[in-house]
Amino acid sequence: MLESLLSGAAVTLQVTVLSAIVALVVAFAAGLARLSRWRAVRLATTVYVELFRGTSTIVQLYYFFFVLPLVGIILAPLETAVIVLGLNTGAYGSEVVRAAILNVPRAQVEATVALNMSRFVAMRRVIIPQAIQTMLPPFGNLLIEMMKSTALTSLITIADLAFQGRQWARNTGQVTETYVAVLLIYFLIAFPLARGVRVVERRVGRNVRVERLI
Repeated sequence: MLESLLSGAAVTLQVTVLSAIVALVVAFAAGLARLSRWRAVRLATTVYVELFRGTSTIVQLYYFFFVLPLVGIILAPLETAVIVLGLNTGAYGSEVVRAAILNVPRAQVEATVALNMSRFVAMRRVIIPQAIQTMLPPFGNLLIEMMKSTALTSLITIADLAFQGRQWARNTGQVTETYVAVLLIYFLIAFPLARGVRVVERRVGRNVRVERLI
């Protein structure tokens, strides 16, 4: 049992890491786009965010995996999982990015204008470094939620931890033992992720405080 569950856990980790990369890129891109000067960009990004936040993750998985092939777009199960979870989490993350940037003290923004910084330089050197400290706690929560959502990918034939647990319980009848093991493995994956985010949060906080003192 343990061997098959660990094999599924490895798949769960793979999907989590790849989806997290996609989600991070999408969250920053969409979050910044929501603050764009151009109304068309803001509108298009808002449609994407509300669409993915307002529909079920499992429906999104089914749509990408079963409906898109009808129009000639065929994705492998792993590709489908990574894209859907990445876009879904990225939609939520974009709001975190947008709110964190807007939360930067107005005096800091006015200082970049007084120093004649371009918008790009101000974002890169002043605003985003401070906003990251605010982003980290909710990003950590989103990462854990996304990891748990990988269980849904078993419905599109991905042999993740949930899939392996269900198969083992069905084949052996060891339902209680199997799902206790699955529960513990999910916890052993989630706990280091949460601790890692907290460590990064503390380090970023120290760096930001040092920069403000300088």
